[in-house]
Amino acid sequence: MENKSPLSPHIQIYKWHISSLVSISNRITGIINIIAITLVCLWASLLLLGESSYEIINLFLNSFIGKFMILGITWSFLFQVLSEIRHLIMDLGYGFELKTTRITGLLVIFGSIILTIVFYLIGKNFI
Repeated sequence: MENKSPLSPHIQIYKWHISSLVSISNRITGIINIIAITLVCLWASLLLLGESSYEIINLFLNSFIGKFMILGITWSFLFQVLSEIRHLIMDLGYGFELKTTRITGLLVIFGSIILTIVFYLIGKNFI
């Protein structure tokens, strides 16, 4: 007789938690941030080729898509920073209780969104 139950937690029976969402998002934002830093370095290096090369990228960044990318990258960096602060606190041995991990996970998610809005408002000189 064959046992049909999974040997390890399977996607069909696994329940998502805030901590797993933050952990996966932390890895994804890390990759996005490496790509973003590389693009910023390439953009800055275009200054060596003259002002005309720099202006092409500057025009793109002032478009709707460019501004959307800047906003997304800003969120990505802020999410990464808050998530790393959370991990640093956990590395010190604090915050492993289930309730605390939920709260800190939500703080990372909503804190990064709120800080992105604050940075946007500061950039627009509303604050």
